[in-house]
Amino acid sequence: MQAFDFRKPLSAANLPEARARIAAVVGAILLSIVAVLFARAGEWAQTLFSVMYRAAPLSPLVLTPLVFAIVVWATRRWFPAARGSGIPQVMAAGHNPAVAAQGPLVSMKSALGKLLGTTTLLLVGGSAGREGPTVQVSAALMVTVHRWLRVPVTAGVIIAGGAAGVAAAFNTPLAGVAFAIEELASAFEQRLAVLVMAVVMIAGVVSLGLSGDYVYFGAMAQRLPLSDLFVLAPLAGLVGGVAGGLFSRALIGMAFSQNAVLGRVRAHPILLATGCGLVVALTGLATNGSSWGTGYDTTKLLLAGGDASLLFGPGKFVSTLATALSGAPGGIFAPSLSVGAGVGQLLAAGYAEIGPGDAPGAIVVLGMIGYFTGVVRAPLTASIIIMEMTADRTMVLPLFATALIADWASAKVCKPKLYHTLARQFAPAQ
Repeated sequence: MQAFDFRKPLSAANLPEARARIAAVVGAILLSIVAVLFARAGEWAQTLFSVMYRAAPLSPLVLTPLVFAIVVWATRRWFPAARGSGIPQVMAAGHNPAVAAQGPLVSMKSALGKLLGTTTLLLVGGSAGREGPTVQVSAALMVTVHRWLRVPVTAGVIIAGGAAGVAAAFNTPLAGVAFAIEELASAFEQRLAVLVMAVVMIAGVVSLGLSGDYVYFGAMAQRLPLSDLFVLAPLAGLVGGVAGGLFSRALIGMAFSQNAVLGRVRAHPILLATGCGLVVALTGLATNGSSWGTGYDTTKLLLAGGDASLLFGPGKFVSTLATALSGAPGGIFAPSLSVGAGVGQLLAAGYAEIGPGDAPGAIVVLGMIGYFTGVVRAPLTASIIIMEMTADRTMVLPLFATALIADWASAKVCKPKLYHTLARQFAPAQ
């Protein structure tokens, strides 16, 4: 795997190296700007949907299924490589970067479809995240800039773009690097490490300049005694891992199962999208709106020890699964963290019946990492991303323990990894 070295001195003899450095810097700056604008567009879309819901509470029953169908129809017609999360596309592109650079997986056309489709879903309450889409868009921007400057597109370029997308979306630079190591790269070399770190650093600095220094979910202040952690960490790992494994199994089954019923469902994608949109609308009404969108506000409230409906976690699970099964563009990172927060909330409510119940936010964190790891099967990335998103280093060992148990439990329910398996859908599209 080839990647240029930022540490190598420039000279007239290595002008291609200079172009490669310029491409990396320009790509990192552009992707961070797009990531910030995408985040603001998503927030605006969710705010507008909340206003519409308050003005006409039953409008989602019509609008959400209709828009889901339109988005899926438009995606299949004009942006077929933009469907779903975006991370499987980047993984598939990394296996054959020279061919992928000429194809749709990491093209600007697919990036545009991803941005428009995800934002539109959020505009009607879809339980979609922007983090996976940001990974694909960022990789597309890196590839495009390298092609403009006539720099060879390597797997390292695609991986660095995807890693910077994670870092810019969550303001989690360490998680971006960990994600590149654990998920995007099958062979992680030192030269590639330098490229990834450099691109993540540049993107992070630009994002900080545009959005300020912030902790995604706010700093955690609650703590659990060690005796409680010995019980709750394994429990959160088991429950979250099994639930996350079931989610992954459902997505993989819909994509690859030879079951005749599922085959007939896949044969009518627009009707499937309409039905999924109706499920999202009904679930949102049942949870008083908390299952719509990314779930950020409710998750932040739970982390602070606040109260929310106990239906939040189950409702968010159903809403996220329906959105993901619809075939529309949209990520599952942020919604999975929200489902995990709901899992933690249920565990905290149950534990309060037998224990002190004075640190529910800390139990919510364990639920988040348990479920998130169960879905993505990347325990290192999950641990780092939770620590960076909550600015909490005191629970590092319980987080690791929960993540490892969740990874094991999820594998018992769904042996193949979600993103790696879904990437197989896009291999022929290169």
